[in-house]
This record gives sequence, C-alpha cells and structure tokens, in this order.
Amino acid sequence: MKHSVFLLDDHPVVLHGLAELVAMEPDFRVVGSMTDGTAAFQAIDRLKPDIVVLDINMPDISGLALLRRIRMANLPVRPVFLTALITPQQLSEAIENGIWGVVLKEAAPNTLIDCLRSVARGCQWLPQEMARQANRVWRDDGPSLGLAALTPREMEIAAQACRGLSNRDIARQLGAGEGTVKIHLHNIFQKLRITNRTALAAIYFEGVTVANGEPPKG
Repeated sequence: MKHSVFLLDDHPVVLHGLAELVAMEPDFRVVGSMTDGTAAFQAIDRLKPDIVVLDINMPDISGLALLRRIRMANLPVRPVFLTALITPQQLSEAIENGIWGVVLKEAAPNTLIDCLRSVARGCQWLPQEMARQANRVWRDDGPSLGLAALTPREMEIAAQACRGLSNRDIARQLGAGEGTVKIHLHNIFQKLRITNRTALAAIYFEGVTVANGEPPKG
C-alpha cells in the first residue's frame, strides 16, 4: 500500500528535491506539491492526502496558520513540519493544533522518510528535547512514574489530547462528559508532574515510541 503525500515549500529547488526523495520510496507517492501556501489548503482539501509536509516560514501564509485551518476543517490528513527553524512557542502551538511530526531541514534525508513512515503507521514523530524546551515544567519534588502511572482511560484521553483534540472533541469521541475529561486531564497532569499539554505530548510520544521498539527522536 502506498501512502499519498502532499508537499509545500516556498523554494522551488527544495520542493523538487523533496518530491524526488519521497517518490523514490516504494511505500509513498507524491500526489501534489506547491510553493503557494495560500492555494495549498484548497489543494489539500481536494486531494485528501494521507500526509502533508509543510514548511513553517512561508512568505504568504505561515505553516502554523495552514495547520490551524486543517485542524478546524477536520481534514483526514496528518501534517508534518519540515522546517529550518522552529521556536519553542511555535512548537507548543503546533502540538496544540495536532502536528504529527517535526523534522529540521538540517537533518539527514532519511530522517524525513523515517518520520513519514512513523506517521503513516499512526505514530507521532516529535523531537523530544525540543518539546521539553518548549515548556520547562518538570518538577523536582520527587520522581514521576511516567505513563505507567496512568489508567487505561487516562492513556486514552492523553492520546486524544496529544493529537490536538479539544476537551469537547475528546468527550464526543469517548462518549463522556466534558467535565469528566477535564477531571481526567487534571489527574494526568498531577500523576506526571506537569502543567500543560505540551509537556504531556513530550512524555506521551516518547513513551509510545519506546513501547513500539523505536529509538527516541531528537
């Protein structure tokens, strides 16, 4: 089975190289590529690719703005950032809006392919150290048991939260009340000794990656 990929980058040479790189892999096919960020959303909406590779810094519309539009439209695509630079604030916003992967352009070409394969399998690819830098929320008042401390229901809610779903959306997905979801998230934060979803994503993605037998990213 080939996974469809859409590419967006404002540099034509970079875009051409990306298309060739991805098309060389037997499990991917490039269904579209653009340098125009403004027109990209309509193309993504029409093509419905499995994965969308976006640059953050575009001259007409930022990758983050496009990510927000994809999430608000509830498009069945998995966005990945391939960017030269991402700030902690941008990373926090990307996580909150459902980014599936982040790869820096300075990384080796096979890193992007590894990321795409991980995302295609339903596993997020997040630079762990970058996520920790986005919000330094670790406490020094004792060790945390990590994901092992969470109940199956809490793990289910953590997974949905890390994919960018709001409390209301999580409640709808799980058939629970929004207030119940808030209580579960509060308990999750207490057990993991964290205070926000960015830190939750850093712990969750790393834990799931290790559980799947893959090396941590970043």
